[in-house]
Amino acid sequence: MADQVLDAKGLNCPLPILRAKKALAGMAAGQTLEILATDPGSIKDFEAFCRTTGHSLVEQQNDGKIFRFVIRKAG
Repeated sequence: MADQVLDAKGLNCPLPILRAKKALAGMAAGQTLEILATDPGSIKDFEAFCRTTGHSLVEQQNDGKIFRFVIRKAG
């Protein structure tokens, strides 16, 4: 279970990334953020976001409609 959940369903790029960045800024190192999104572009967006920021993408799922990401904040 993630420390915090961000519902970004219905939002298109770059809003899910921007909201995740804001949420992570208020979290402690090592905490996890679960993001729920519907934008198919969010898959590549969150992979690139984690690669460039140093956060860890610890989980990624897709049930066909909703994309679920779990990010662990870098510390």
